[in-house]
Amino acid sequence: MRVETGRILASLAETYPDAKCALVHESPFELLIATILSAQCTDERVNMITPRLFPLYASPDRMLTLSEDELAETIRDCGLFRAKAKNILATCAALLARHGGQVPQRMVDLVALPGVGRKTANVVLSNAFDVPAIAVDTHVFRVARRLGLAQGDTPEKVELELRRRIPRKSWSQAHHWLIWHGRRICHARWPECPRCPLRDCCLAYRSGAVEYR
Repeated sequence: MRVETGRILASLAETYPDAKCALVHESPFELLIATILSAQCTDERVNMITPRLFPLYASPDRMLTLSEDELAETIRDCGLFRAKAKNILATCAALLARHGGQVPQRMVDLVALPGVGRKTANVVLSNAFDVPAIAVDTHVFRVARRLGLAQGDTPEKVELELRRRIPRKSWSQAHHWLIWHGRRICHARWPECPRCPLRDCCLAYRSGAVEYR
């Protein structure tokens, strides 16, 4: 079956014209920390945690005034909070030691930070620095494969396929469109295909490969 990329992107753009990053932040540093916290945790939960963290610890040097136990206690209602506390403090130390306390604007530098993978780096590059990027989280991975935009079995492979298929100028916005579609209609279990505006050009729906309600 032919994948109608242009039609898919046009429909997503029309359906989610206001799609944007859901993590509340006021600086690249705050976005970096919020994205680290978002691993295996919803953005809604992260946005409940950061208001008690950022007003007092909105820079690497201020964050490092916390001990690992103190930071873990502050973020304990976030999944994997002990590992995240360790990585956040290590990242803050690395930012001060290697980058003058600033969040770097290159992928190679971002992924060298503790707890930062390609997804987190792409979120920061796109939303903090307006660098075209496609961050592949669970929603993007699932929706892209169902629509037929990608076939890869890892986030890295799916990112590469999407970068090849989607015009570079649309990378960042397409990332948000796919996330919003995954959250609102194309759920992991029981996607709402009958009300989906993309069903007629969705590979999984047309092939009967997905159970829906």
